[in-house]
Amino acid sequence: MTQITPRDIPDAALQHLIASGYTPALAKIFAARGITDKAQMDTTFAHLLPFDSLKNSREMAVLLADAIAAQKKLLVIADYDADGATACAVAVRGLRLFGANIDFIVPNRFEFGYGLTPEIVRLAAKQNPDILLTVDNGIASVEGVTEANRLGMQVFVTDHHLPGETLPDAACIVNPNQPDCAFPSKHLAGVGVMFYVLLALRAELRNRGQLSDEQGRKLIGLLDLVALGTVADVVVLDQNNRILVQQGLQRIRAGRACAGINALLQVAKKSPSKVSSLDLGFTVGPRLNAAGRLDDMSLGINNLITDDTARALQIASELDSLNRERRSIETGMQDSALAALETVKPTGNFSLSLFDETWHQGVIGILASRLKDKFHRPVIAFALSSAGEIKGSGRSISGLHLRDALDLVSKRHPKLIKKFGGHSMAAGLSLNQDDFGEFAAAFELVCSELISPEDLTLRIETDGALSPAEMTLDAARLLDEQVWGQGFPAPQFDDVFMVQSQRVVGEKHLKLRLGLKGNPIEAILFGHNEPLPEKIRAVYALSINEYNGNQSLQLIVRHIEE
Repeated sequence: MTQITPRDIPDAALQHLIASGYTPALAKIFAARGITDKAQMDTTFAHLLPFDSLKNSREMAVLLADAIAAQKKLLVIADYDADGATACAVAVRGLRLFGANIDFIVPNRFEFGYGLTPEIVRLAAKQNPDILLTVDNGIASVEGVTEANRLGMQVFVTDHHLPGETLPDAACIVNPNQPDCAFPSKHLAGVGVMFYVLLALRAELRNRGQLSDEQGRKLIGLLDLVALGTVADVVVLDQNNRILVQQGLQRIRAGRACAGINALLQVAKKSPSKVSSLDLGFTVGPRLNAAGRLDDMSLGINNLITDDTARALQIASELDSLNRERRSIETGMQDSALAALETVKPTGNFSLSLFDETWHQGVIGILASRLKDKFHRPVIAFALSSAGEIKGSGRSISGLHLRDALDLVSKRHPKLIKKFGGHSMAAGLSLNQDDFGEFAAAFELVCSELISPEDLTLRIETDGALSPAEMTLDAARLLDEQVWGQGFPAPQFDDVFMVQSQRVVGEKHLKLRLGLKGNPIEAILFGHNEPLPEKIRAVYALSINEYNGNQSLQLIVRHIEE
């Protein structure tokens, strides 16, 4: 069941924003997202949170400055998603800018799994580093850090994931979510944490008189990478993250992005001057992620750290090809999952746990996400990871903290889950293959206790209706300029329309002309080729349609009801 719900608009905030100069339509959108004052929408550096309250940032800066002075060898241990790749690129580029001797390795997810494991530490030791620097991982790597210490390597952890009961015995940990960290924003992505460490290091090197102003200013050149990783990791876009993303977008639009991002945009046929936060999340991010899902994320990282335009374009083409392969695999897996569910009524369950021996473990997270969207309940999809062992990737809905749910399953069945970790909305775990049925039953029971049947109703939140006068190309452009994403969703509206004309385009989409109070409006409905009735209620977004160099307003219809 789907329920269309208008967002609440606090009247006091709405009136204040209108008085501040916003149009009523834009004021409604911002007020519904918790904005009460125009200053909260300011994305200049003046409003960026200082690094001082980020626990251990100064301490790590001192350690890194000492390591640079002594020309110690640093080795970044990266993660295999877009956040990990951009965090690694920021670490390598930034620390090289400041004179560090630094390289990186990234675990192949199919051989080593996630994080700084003892196996990865022993692999890293072959390069004889003095210091291991984790990015977007490490906060749960208790055994890995112990092994590094045993082998005589220091470990600096930069991460944003939730810590477990025990912190690793690292030389220094920077993580806004670690105990006693007073940093106001708990939503920094891994790349954001690494960027903040570099801000602290810049200040330390300036205090030592070892960094010129010109060198220090070059640090903002990394913000295109920070923006990409922040959006791609789907972290909450609070004001601090919106500043990081907006500043990065401005660099990309001005033609000052790194060669790798420009190349990824080129193969996706996107103009850098018109790129939006949604383009980073749905166009650039998936191509970068494809390397970690199907191959080796070092391919993606090398794309982001090279300054060679031709080399970047060559790698971007490989990533684009991998992404097409990923989509093909994902489609096949989704078809098989839906076929398996034909004999099951998922609406009778509070969760879905699925396993297929033929599924690709690099794509199960996307499969879980697609099925979660379709059935609106927590989903965990499993694939074979090794003989007798399966790996699961889960996605959740509002109302169920997925990692906490897995923790409860683990406490009730201590030997069932071999390892797990993650966030409220996404998590991963591993099991013995023979234990899948027991896990599915235990997870279903926990979900039935933590969420209610009402939580399983899909609620589409909208920003209400727009008048024909508010549906303009300028309005679409204005909305495109803003930073939208997790926790600060892009606007969508709803209204009742007359269907004046409809035709199938591209075999599976409907090109529409809709009527609203006598005004004709062009629209498109993707992934639907069945005829529509004469009158519909539609949830839609404003968009800009470009054809032969001309721009026109077009509605993208996202949901319809008779």
